[in-house]
Amino acid sequence: MNALPSAVLFACSMNSVRSPMAEGLLKSTLGHRIYVDSVGVRGDQVNGFAVEVLAEIGIDISNHKPKTFKTLDDTSFDVVISLSPEAQHSAVELTRWMSCEVEYWPTLDPSVVDGSRERRLETFRQVRDDLKRRIDVRFPPENGN
Repeated sequence: MNALPSAVLFACSMNSVRSPMAEGLLKSTLGHRIYVDSVGVRGDQVNGFAVEVLAEIGIDISNHKPKTFKTLDDTSFDVVISLSPEAQHSAVELTRWMSCEVEYWPTLDPSVVDGSRERRLETFRQVRDDLKRRIDVRFPPENGN
């Protein structure tokens, strides 16, 4: 198993749904060992459904402040994981001069799903659970955590 990286950046299009969810999920298990941040190609306020479905599992992202690639304070990441095609392009550009792994995890943007509140929440839960599975495989939680 690969050693844990010291810094991970999640990236998506708006830094309002997918990347803040992934940031919150990884921080909840390994935030004491890994620096975790998230960014978007563009910025928008955190989506209320994303806040709600993470709160259901005890993770609070309500104070998330969206960032863009241009407003990142630090670019010293070991791994950049992009969750949208647009973010993948920006991640490759960002890391062109860095010794950094770039991974692409295509992830549905649940905010594009229409329908009832419950249908939309269910889509957000599916994305949350999929991200959690991928994160737990890529960054295994410590035993006893």
